[in-house]
Amino acid sequence: MDDDQLLRSRGLRVTAPRLAVLEALTASPHADADAVLRGVRTRMPSVSVQAIYDVLAAFTQAGIVRRIEPAGHPARYERRVDDNHHHVVCRSCGAVEDVDCVVGEAPCLEPSGTSGFAIEAAEVTFWGLCAACRDDGPGTTTGTTTTGTTTTATDPEHVA
Repeated sequence: MDDDQLLRSRGLRVTAPRLAVLEALTASPHADADAVLRGVRTRMPSVSVQAIYDVLAAFTQAGIVRRIEPAGHPARYERRVDDNHHHVVCRSCGAVEDVDCVVGEAPCLEPSGTSGFAIEAAEVTFWGLCAACRDDGPGTTTGTTTTGTTTTATDPEHVA
């Protein structure tokens, strides 16, 4: 399904800012709102910060994007929403990568007690040092690499 059809299937109008946000998230998975804004402004220089936040909120509510919130880092957004997966976050540079769930279906963990809740999902975040930070040493802030669906940013200006 293309992006126009995706938006319509979720009851959203197709607009240039919405399409640009989807394109930015395709180019930079796990991007924060500032990185999405920078990506959108390459196509639409006059787009407002508020417009980006509004689009991200609408997409999150419609299930088009997933919002993840690693502790100590800004919220990140990703288009991978149709499966049960987790994330690994670099403690040094904040890079985020997907980690497939071993179980494959939600919830992948069983709590010792539910307090009456019907458990739907478990969010797991793994923490460590990415390869670039391990190679350069903790706290290094030079360079940005992109591999597959993951952006590893080690320059604070480019952390996505």
